[in-house]
Amino acid sequence: MTQTTSLQHLHAATADLDPPLAALDLAALDRNAADLVRRANGVAVRVASKSVRCRAVLERVLGDGLTARDGFAGIMAYSLREAIWLVRLGARDVLLGYPVLDRAALAELAAAPTLLASITLMIDDVAQLELTRAALGTELVRPRVCLDVDAALRVGPLHLGARRSPIRTPDQAAALAAEAVQRGFEVVGVMTYEAQIAGLPDSNPAVRVVKRLSALEIGRRRTRVLDAVRSVAGPLEIVNSGGTGSIEVSISDPDVTEVTAGSGLYVPTLFDHYRSFTPRPALFFATPVLRKPSPTIATVFAGGYIASGPAGASRVPVPVWPSGLKLLGSEGAGEVQTPLAGGAELEIGDHVWFRHAKAGELCERFAEIHLVDESGTRTTVPTYRGEGQCFG
Repeated sequence: MTQTTSLQHLHAATADLDPPLAALDLAALDRNAADLVRRANGVAVRVASKSVRCRAVLERVLGDGLTARDGFAGIMAYSLREAIWLVRLGARDVLLGYPVLDRAALAELAAAPTLLASITLMIDDVAQLELTRAALGTELVRPRVCLDVDAALRVGPLHLGARRSPIRTPDQAAALAAEAVQRGFEVVGVMTYEAQIAGLPDSNPAVRVVKRLSALEIGRRRTRVLDAVRSVAGPLEIVNSGGTGSIEVSISDPDVTEVTAGSGLYVPTLFDHYRSFTPRPALFFATPVLRKPSPTIATVFAGGYIASGPAGASRVPVPVWPSGLKLLGSEGAGEVQTPLAGGAELEIGDHVWFRHAKAGELCERFAEIHLVDESGTRTTVPTYRGEGQCFG
């Protein structure tokens, strides 16, 4: 099914609804999920919940128990409160992608054996260990922790990659692991997230060179880091790496036990230009034409769902159906209205469909998603927001 036929399918299935609305093509979602598993080639795929933000979609991928199914295993959460909520719903393998300083949530973690057994905290600094131990309120519990190791490529003064962990060398990793063990934490894993590989399209030759250099550098350094951490903490359960755009690179290292992916399920516009996989956009939103300020311009309601990251054209939503529509350079995508050039054939009340730029962030704008299967049957499910959950 092409993007156009997919949108026609979604449009027909939701024609009786009043937009704005978000709709998910389940056939495309399922094909994307299968493609992630194929690309991982037997290595477990951990689902990045920040790129999904809808419990029903997490269940479709991981099973009703939110834990593992068909090549997917575990969730990478972005908030401890989110992780606790997911475990209360049945999840039994949740890795935090970021450090936690939420004292109330840490106290809740310490008080529940199931939470302690199911959630792995992320650390990259001794100060986090100190604050976490104080918030736990007891010396008797041994929280599971994973070390976040900087995977950026450094060339002279250049830092290519995300600004994440201060831990980079084997000695630094071993020292942090030793501090964690001494303070009563159980060191179970190491994560290296190569944002400069996973998050950059590989259609540019210069980017491909950076990716190759990055893969070589982090592969060699990760081996030394893992040896150093194991010498202090013993065997590791988790060696996590990668993202939707770097699965093939990550699994080439035999030390890697799992890769993380989430954006590859919805495939927003930021993932259109990768050569390593075929994008199949699955999640779209529609909004109605409110006015015609000129014969060739149609203005739709809202639409200014701008993605996080560096401000620019890559972060704005793109009108995709009907074809031929473009944002106006002087106004862009607006908070309460968005004028579109090329709207001569549109009439007031027509629906215009858009793609957003960054996976799960669209779910912060909608309380529900309409799931549409190949037969056209529609099921409406809540997003995190629709369930009253807001994790930041």
